[in-house]
Amino acid sequence: MRRGGPSGRDNRGVRFHRVRVVRRVPHPERGFTQGLVAADGGFVWESTGHYGQSELRRYHFGADAVVARAALPPELFGEGICRIGDSIWQLTWRERVALRWGAGDLVLREKVRYNRDGWGICAAVDEVVTSDGTSELVRRDPGTLEPRQVVHVRCGGGRVRGLNDLAWAGGLVWANVAGTAYLAGIDLVTGEVTDVADARAAAERHWASEQAIMNGIAALGLPDQFLLTGKTWRSIRQVRLVPDRDRGHRERLLAGLSR
Repeated sequence: MRRGGPSGRDNRGVRFHRVRVVRRVPHPERGFTQGLVAADGGFVWESTGHYGQSELRRYHFGADAVVARAALPPELFGEGICRIGDSIWQLTWRERVALRWGAGDLVLREKVRYNRDGWGICAAVDEVVTSDGTSELVRRDPGTLEPRQVVHVRCGGGRVRGLNDLAWAGGLVWANVAGTAYLAGIDLVTGEVTDVADARAAAERHWASEQAIMNGIAALGLPDQFLLTGKTWRSIRQVRLVPDRDRGHRERLLAGLSR
């Protein structure tokens, strides 16, 4: 991950960025996005929410149609996803059940119980990391989802609440912060936010829906680049981080959704 120069660092050691939109493509069926994963070859997996409507979907990046889908049982609310080898882990919201799907065929392979509510999940080297909408992340076994360690996330001493969808890139966990258009880059060892990205340039306005927040971040194999979208958004944005200075970004990040 490219690091910003002196103008992108404050006296707390936080690097600041803004996003530049590189490409804008259709968001197939404008799903109620809860999780997003991208892979080499141009495939995207998306988890969508709502009871009775939750699905796991797969499509080509840039296409306007879903190639494959699998519906969740009506009593489950789909949440974050990550890819581990040839499997996709999908969390559920309050049911504390995780689903392991075949990445290629979207066939359900396993159901696993886990502690806490499910919001976001990402694969990080030899483990997975989950969020539950609070200021805590949990490091877990990638095969069983058994918890290994709780990480308390702070930025300059303040708790960062509303940690939502997650992605792993450049040795950091990157999180959507619910209720904001900001991304937090988190050091898993210390729990400190080392990078803050202002993603407002990639946002959509949905005056009629308070639920249409930015949610869905996927790391790409390109330096400093991600896919970003939101719940029922019209588009998916490919964005690149560029250095910035603190323009009130830290305060806005800390104003994220509180539970």
